[in-house]
Amino acid sequence: MTDANPVQTERHETTTAPPARPGRASRLVGRLHSRLLTGGAERGDVPGWVLVTLMTAGLVIALWAVAGPLLTSAFQDAIEGVNGP
Repeated sequence: MTDANPVQTERHETTTAPPARPGRASRLVGRLHSRLLTGGAERGDVPGWVLVTLMTAGLVIALWAVAGPLLTSAFQDAIEGVNGP
């Protein structure tokens, strides 16, 4: 007759196994299942960093168009004003 309760002995300690990590296949099935439930919708709007990057690029282009010639002439004046050895 076996006892339903685990018994500790001097040689062996009873332990429970850690929970198994989901394998690659189960993660894939989970992702597929969630995508099917949401109708294939994406996770949300455009991420914030994409918008920040695009707005920064737009600002740089706008400033360059307006101030490009002024910056070029200021740089040329500064180079010409430097006295070499």
